[in-house]
Amino acid sequence: MIVAGRQAPVLLVVVALSCAAEAQDGRVNTLKEMSSRFDECYLATVRELGLADVDITVWVSFKRDGQMIGPPRLAYESKGVTDEQDLHARTVVKEMLQRCTPMPFTDAMAGAAAGRPFAIQFRNRKTSPPTQERRA
Repeated sequence: MIVAGRQAPVLLVVVALSCAAEAQDGRVNTLKEMSSRFDECYLATVRELGLADVDITVWVSFKRDGQMIGPPRLAYESKGVTDEQDLHARTVVKEMLQRCTPMPFTDAMAGAAAGRPFAIQFRNRKTSPPTQERRA
């Protein structure tokens, strides 16, 4: 799942108005298509390398040509994982991002996405951890 950063309303409006039709040539034209590309690539990477039961969210930004601007920044990681699981999970995500970029943006999507931060969530848990009930 991809969550746009601070300028999400502007980005979503621009993408919705200028990118109504899906790209026919395999290029990424919407946030949904970008999310699907990362999901496909992530699943292929997990099958090859294996991954512990760890959820990770990273922040990334892209240039117009689909290259990442700098390295991804870790925003969230599951609690209660060992150092070995942590290192392995970060390695898998880093390798996946290197393998799956540059993102083949259409011209419209490149203009909408360039320079904006995106939170990309990689979830491996089958269920969410139990929440604690709070009473007021």
